[in-house]
Amino acid sequence: MYTVGELFAGIGGIGLGFQKAGFSLSWANEIDEKACHTYRKNFKHLLINEDMTKVNPSTLSKVDILTGGFPCQAFSIAGYRKGFKDDRGNLFFDILRYIKILKPRVVFLENVKNLSSHDHGNTFKVIQNKLKEAGYYIKSQVMNTSHYSDVPQNRERIYIVCFRNKKDYDSFEFPQKTNNVKPVTNFLEDEADKSFYYTNTPMYQQLKNEIVDHNKIYQWRRHYVRENKSFLCPTLTANMGTGGHNVPLILDKKDIRKLTPRECARFQGFPDKFVLPDDLPKSALYKQIGNSVSVPVIYAIAKNIKKALDNNDTDKKEE
Repeated sequence: MYTVGELFAGIGGIGLGFQKAGFSLSWANEIDEKACHTYRKNFKHLLINEDMTKVNPSTLSKVDILTGGFPCQAFSIAGYRKGFKDDRGNLFFDILRYIKILKPRVVFLENVKNLSSHDHGNTFKVIQNKLKEAGYYIKSQVMNTSHYSDVPQNRERIYIVCFRNKKDYDSFEFPQKTNNVKPVTNFLEDEADKSFYYTNTPMYQQLKNEIVDHNKIYQWRRHYVRENKSFLCPTLTANMGTGGHNVPLILDKKDIRKLTPRECARFQGFPDKFVLPDDLPKSALYKQIGNSVSVPVIYAIAKNIKKALDNNDTDKKEE
């Protein structure tokens, strides 16, 4: 069974997708203590709660796949878009340190769509060139969760898949679009605690006037309501955990409320058996889920990676 090591593991969304596709998770690294708490509730393998820049890759077991959903704030529209001028952007060069020592057969990276266009494309060129210098063949694609899974979230991310072996590279293809997205109502809980409702908030009357469709998800934008007319959940972000009104809103059978952490997890494709610790504040859970990935998209890509590796391993056996 092919083994996986996770950098920037978060709560384990990438690992979960690879695990579902038949990979074995060997170890993971994550700096955030609360995210590690959630991770440990769901996985049993080694988790290193440490700044990845301070970890010696030589102390880690070799893996077939090295994954990393490295920090996106340096490249995102929502952030300052400073790229490599931001310390978080420079973490890519630390990933290279791991790659050069561990020499995994495959490197899998995930980031915001804007990574490919940041600084007129120069940032992405640097990333590609550095990976090529490290001995890898690269394929990348921007994928929207709602196009490649049944999850109705508008989430565009760039996925970068790198292979040491040219045959593996030639055998790999990104998944095809599925066009089988489910309605948002399929992802909602039957009941929610009264703390999620906006009944006693200053903007309630305005919300009531504008949030009228049970089948849509809305957002409060400082002074107005934004309706997501595509019948999708808007991109879930880490800002959901910063307070205010950053969590998307819905109209359920009772009244207007924000999505619960469990509903947000569903919109990222996490199964209900995935544990969201009840001893963490809701703000931490929202942040963790917004920082995570769309598990079904990871699964679809991981399946195709496994197929490519299996094809060439079969060729070797026949030789």
